[in-house]
Amino acid sequence: MHCPVAIRLLDPIAVSPHSRLQISVLMPAAPAAPRAACAASPIAVDCKLPSQDDVLPPPDALLVAPLTSNTLAKWATAVSDTLALGLITEGIGLGLPIVALPHWNSAQGAHPAIARHVDALRGAGVTVLLGEDGFVPHRPRHGDLEAYPWQAAIEALPSSAHG
Repeated sequence: MHCPVAIRLLDPIAVSPHSRLQISVLMPAAPAAPRAACAASPIAVDCKLPSQDDVLPPPDALLVAPLTSNTLAKWATAVSDTLALGLITEGIGLGLPIVALPHWNSAQGAHPAIARHVDALRGAGVTVLLGEDGFVPHRPRHGDLEAYPWQAAIEALPSSAHG
């Protein structure tokens, strides 16, 4: 059984040169090249048993980005069919600070389930950055990845999580 790969990145230059933030990235079916580039960092390739030690250090906070409408729906309804969904679902129960930065277009965002799922996560204590202070959905087929507000998500993390 293979789960998504978790890679701990040690260079937080995207955050700030003075930060102590360590970022875990969950990547489905990561090719060998990214794995080799991060060989010095812990990599979780297979699911572990509850009795086995964790490969990754315990998080101070979680950042879920980009949050797709698919992941939103599963997470808000406690579907944990991947390692990533299991970790963020468990994060709510552990009381971890969680920031989610969506990415979908305005037609997807108009579906009535989206607002219900966002409300459910916000009610569970998740900071969902949707709207003027975070991600504003774009028109279908007009997305601009360069405009994705990564910095807003990082700034929304608790200060203890990024020094």
